[in-house]
Amino acid sequence: MNKKIHFFTENIIFKLPSKKVYKAWVAHLVENVYNKKLGEINYIFCSDRYLHSINMQYLKHDTLTDIITFDNSEKDSGVISGDIFISIERVMENAQKYNKEMLNELARVMAHGILHLCGFSDKNANDQKLMRKEEDNCIEILENMLKAATEAKEARAATLNQ
Repeated sequence: MNKKIHFFTENIIFKLPSKKVYKAWVAHLVENVYNKKLGEINYIFCSDRYLHSINMQYLKHDTLTDIITFDNSEKDSGVISGDIFISIERVMENAQKYNKEMLNELARVMAHGILHLCGFSDKNANDQKLMRKEEDNCIEILENMLKAATEAKEARAATLNQ
């Protein structure tokens, strides 16, 4: 499918379901929703400890966080590239805290990283409100893509069983 979007793990056992759909989703967001060119996007799913060490080393923040996005885009190129580190432990805890499904919260955080790479900020209340609205839109797109993929799979299975 899309060789520019990669999923890795560090210090944690985690398997993203429906990788092809998630890759198509990220590509769609970048290219069709936010009208940017897709460069190299690396999602690194990791532990709290791993992300905390990155937070300390690069940002000098001694706190746990769910995501850190490093923008590797070439300035003024319109090409979006970056490394998006996501703590699966934080995502799981936040999903429980906000009464969300884990994969819904993960989609929000994955979209959050892409939104930062596309130029969105969350430094003030207005920016945070816009960011949340965009995250919700991104999640809706993913849900539709996952539903379509499931329906297509079921239709193929039904055809094979006839």
